[in-house]
Amino acid sequence: MSTQGTYGTHGTHGTQAAQGSNDGLNGTSPGRRALLGAAVLGAGAAVLGLPGTARADEKKHGSGDYSGDYKSLPKPTIIGHRGASGYRPEHTLGSYQLALDLGAHIIEAGDLVPTRDGHLVCRHEPEIGGTTDVAAHPEFADRRTTKLLDGVSTTGWFTEDFTLAELKTLRAKERVPANRPHNTLYDGRWEIPTFEEVLRWRAEQSRKRGKQVWIYPELKHPTYFRKLGLGLEERVARVLRKHGLDKKNSPVILQSFEPTSIQRMNKLVGNPLAVLLSAANTRPWDFVETGDPRTTADLVKPAGLRWIASYAQGIGPTLDLIIPKDTAGNLTTPTTLVRDAHAEGLILHPYTMRNENPFLPTNFRKGTDADAYGDAFGAFATYFATGIDGVFTDNPDTGLLAREDFLRKS
Repeated sequence: MSTQGTYGTHGTHGTQAAQGSNDGLNGTSPGRRALLGAAVLGAGAAVLGLPGTARADEKKHGSGDYSGDYKSLPKPTIIGHRGASGYRPEHTLGSYQLALDLGAHIIEAGDLVPTRDGHLVCRHEPEIGGTTDVAAHPEFADRRTTKLLDGVSTTGWFTEDFTLAELKTLRAKERVPANRPHNTLYDGRWEIPTFEEVLRWRAEQSRKRGKQVWIYPELKHPTYFRKLGLGLEERVARVLRKHGLDKKNSPVILQSFEPTSIQRMNKLVGNPLAVLLSAANTRPWDFVETGDPRTTADLVKPAGLRWIASYAQGIGPTLDLIIPKDTAGNLTTPTTLVRDAHAEGLILHPYTMRNENPFLPTNFRKGTDADAYGDAFGAFATYFATGIDGVFTDNPDTGLLAREDFLRKS
């Protein structure tokens, strides 16, 4: 999801990517805090002081087993964005496992894209040159190509040009090494997981922990893939049904930047659904393809939110739709989106909080190093104060500590 380019948040969507303070991430100077060191070593929640959060949740929600519907999740909900991607290469079982071990309430386990032979795999984008070692495989050199992806000319290697067996010969790597040089330690350790493997991992972890593990998969570029004969919605629904996870109270929330994809999922499964929303001046790509003139700015108005609420339970707006930034990248006054969405019965899970300076609002940065941490706790507190129901974060441990601070002061 991205409103500030592919580094900014979830991914780049819409007809125009808004330019913001998350661009220009080319610094390489080290500047990590001690917290990262603990997480990189795989420290559990107890090491990071998270038992207080767990106890608070258990006091509020009973055993801490969020086995009801999505409304049983603690608020604000901490969602591990692509796992714990602040500390491990994103969308790997290693990243998902660490996010769970750190205490994330939900794991965004799966940006779902298809292979040539129709399997669903977990990658941030279908283009995998930046997240795998495919460029180092001479046998796949001729697969490098240029495609038009949602109106944007994109060059690289694409999952739909590989069979699953071929993709399994690749290994994942850190997507933003300039900002996260420590994560490159783990390059090559994990393969690309399939959605089926993620669901089996979820079931195993649920059994081990004695409670349901929640996941939050995203359907990526559904219009693009449908035109290629690789429709995502039916494939996702089929896999969920196979694993008995297609019900109203199943611990799987589905999301997409394309509202018509979520409408299609609403007819196929009973799962809770969320529409992702990029910058106000963009249009969802399915709207572009079908000639729907509405922009994101239209969708966040009461009438647009009422329309979304007719087939979905939540929205995933970029944080800039919650609190806009000025031209210098500083936070300004919150919008009425939280209030308006809640009035329509929608939950809000905005994206994405990260610890490093380039990803934070200007007034929460410290120093200039691209991989140095800024005042992430201050930024979390500011967003929590708007009444959001949760947040996607690359750093679930930071998010949980910030949440504990917020609840204690509330």
